[in-house]
Amino acid sequence: MSGILYTILIGAVIGILARLIKPGADPMGWVLTIVLGIAGSWLGSYVAPMLGLSGGFTGFAVSIACAVILLFLFELIRKKK
Repeated sequence: MSGILYTILIGAVIGILARLIKPGADPMGWVLTIVLGIAGSWLGSYVAPMLGLSGGFTGFAVSIACAVILLFLFELIRKKK
């Protein structure tokens, strides 16, 4: 149970930081922000080792960067509809 809560907490932090970094207003709620952060963290855990980065702050930074990229993609998909 604590693993799920930890995932939600880290997802929220990464999602909030990604939304602060990306300019513009993003009309998404807190649940979608957490999902964005979890997806960015998951993607970052695969991208970081490919770039030769691992663990600690660098892994966290890569996760935030991936979340920002996902946020841009979300905005593109949302504008098409």
